[in-house]
Amino acid sequence: MEFIKKNIHMDRIRVQAATQFALEEDVNLPESKPDVNQIHLDKGEICIDEVKVATDCVIIRGRLQYAILYHTREDGCGLVSLSGKIPFEEKIHMEGVTLADMVTVEDMLEDMTVTVINSRKLSIQAFVRLRAWVDELFDQEIPIACRCDEKLEYHKKTLHPMQIVVDKKDVMRIKHEISLPSNYPNVFQLLWKDISLREVEWKLMEDKIAVSGEVCIALIYEGEGEEHGTRCYETTFPFHETVDAYGCGEGMVGDISYRLRQQEVTPRPDFDGEMRCLGVELVVDLCARIYVEETVEMLEDVYGITKDVEVRQKAEKVNKNLGCITAKTKVTDRIKVDRGPVFQLLHWEGNLCVERKSVTDGGILIQGNVPVKAMYVTEGDDSPYGSISTQIPFQYTIEVPGISEEDMGEVKAELEQLQVSMLDGEEMDVKAVLRFSTVVLAKEPVKVIEDVKLLDMDREKMKNLPGMVIYVVKPGDSLWSIGKKYHASVESLKQWNGLEGDDLKVGQKLLVLKGVGD
Repeated sequence: MEFIKKNIHMDRIRVQAATQFALEEDVNLPESKPDVNQIHLDKGEICIDEVKVATDCVIIRGRLQYAILYHTREDGCGLVSLSGKIPFEEKIHMEGVTLADMVTVEDMLEDMTVTVINSRKLSIQAFVRLRAWVDELFDQEIPIACRCDEKLEYHKKTLHPMQIVVDKKDVMRIKHEISLPSNYPNVFQLLWKDISLREVEWKLMEDKIAVSGEVCIALIYEGEGEEHGTRCYETTFPFHETVDAYGCGEGMVGDISYRLRQQEVTPRPDFDGEMRCLGVELVVDLCARIYVEETVEMLEDVYGITKDVEVRQKAEKVNKNLGCITAKTKVTDRIKVDRGPVFQLLHWEGNLCVERKSVTDGGILIQGNVPVKAMYVTEGDDSPYGSISTQIPFQYTIEVPGISEEDMGEVKAELEQLQVSMLDGEEMDVKAVLRFSTVVLAKEPVKVIEDVKLLDMDREKMKNLPGMVIYVVKPGDSLWSIGKKYHASVESLKQWNGLEGDDLKVGQKLLVLKGVGD
């Protein structure tokens, strides 16, 4: 007996682990920087520099890259930018990891706080979460047919497995040049930048992935002139890129994520030699997994007409598409300004922090918050700038009927829109749109035939079977199960009872004749 098998190319996480740790460091201001009066904006980014794999553990080396915008009271100065880094090394225990494994690391900066110790020293505290895992690609063999000289009856099950056809990491580079509007002064120096990608969309094409979206840029800079006035400039521009992905095609399912890894904004002279152009260069890391849904008629069970059959099966699981979902929700809040009144809203920014993902009845519950920071101009001479921050909590359920704990896919969460406006001189209105997307692959259990043995028929057993029986159909019965019980072929059952199809009704009476020993 020979089985014809089909390989289903699938992926899974073989081992994973996570850790949380705190970073804390006191930072002395360089001699070239003036004293700190008040901090207005700060941000941090985790950069992974090295992932060293050892037996049953992984060592991760990286740094917290921070940027700070503060105000000073020293003569001739206003807003001052400061940047630096805090290195770290963290060991994660991962039982089963070997030197040959490729470990992927996901990082999240859960919180960063900057406080003033004195006019020349700052304290930076941050909480970092790292998740490490090993992806594994493998082939699941599925029997689809059998070659045998004996007369056998085969039962098949229709599967719709998701087969992975593209698994790749790539880098996308975006370059653009911006010219300042005529009513903005020339750039003397950049003080702050906030860059994000919004409304990113993917389109799967033949051997390519088309990527489109918008780049949103907000800059605070010091203008040229005797007073070196501070200005905030905001703009957006679209981008359209393609990434090679051999094996990709229309109609497939893409599980694609991205991260804005490098962002450079460089002031450049225009044709008149004035610093009115801004060169933008972005580096975006892409991770793409493309799946295609197939239809496979799996050979699930066998029985014999003239022979006894001993079937050995093993329990396996195949991926099936449970949902490719994109969902949005809105969150709002109002912020009271402590130091006011506000003369002008200068700049705002925010991000999305997911604290927990869990499977609930019929979906994935996402819980977290949206940290928002806003900077404004006041009417005071001693403190011309003020700032305020808040965290807007949210929870949202992505509807995925039939999902289980084992099925949860990777959820991509993005802050798609953020708008801060003044209601009056002492209160701000915050509105945000959150976007979530996920591809959920369910683990469908199947019984895969490993081996089949043909045995001589038990004559005593066949002798005790009646030569003819009227069988009354019970719940759960099928022509297959009835034929297996009496060693009769499905086609014979149909002929004896004048049946054209396979459907049976509970209580229906069937004529069954002994299949062997006539």
